[in-house]
Amino acid sequence: MQEVYEFLKSAGTYYLATCEDGQPRVRPFGTVNIYDGKLYIQTGKSKSVSRQLHANPKLEICAMQGGRWLRVEATAVEDVRREARVSMLEAYPELQSLYSPDDGNTEVWYLRNVTATLSSFEEPPKVCKF
Repeated sequence: MQEVYEFLKSAGTYYLATCEDGQPRVRPFGTVNIYDGKLYIQTGKSKSVSRQLHANPKLEICAMQGGRWLRVEATAVEDVRREARVSMLEAYPELQSLYSPDDGNTEVWYLRNVTATLSSFEEPPKVCKF
């Protein structure tokens, strides 16, 4: 999990895919955090990605950096604990002007049943599950 976190964090931007009515939806994302031994992402309840995750929590993430790329398949689980929201916003102080732990909009999701594959053209893929 730590290696996946570090790759996503250093990439800065990754692409999160969800599904809506059988149609893939992909958008750039940038939040990733480890809290309580789990890998987390963050969004706002007012966004379509939130609605899509509530309807179908399966997601994929893809990021590329320095000739290597990471693909993550997972199921997102919303964590409604205030402490989880606080942890994410402490990790991303620049978001505190847009979100707060008690605004009724901020939500954090941890990833479970994760299969992460780190690939490159020079090395065989490395698969991690957590």
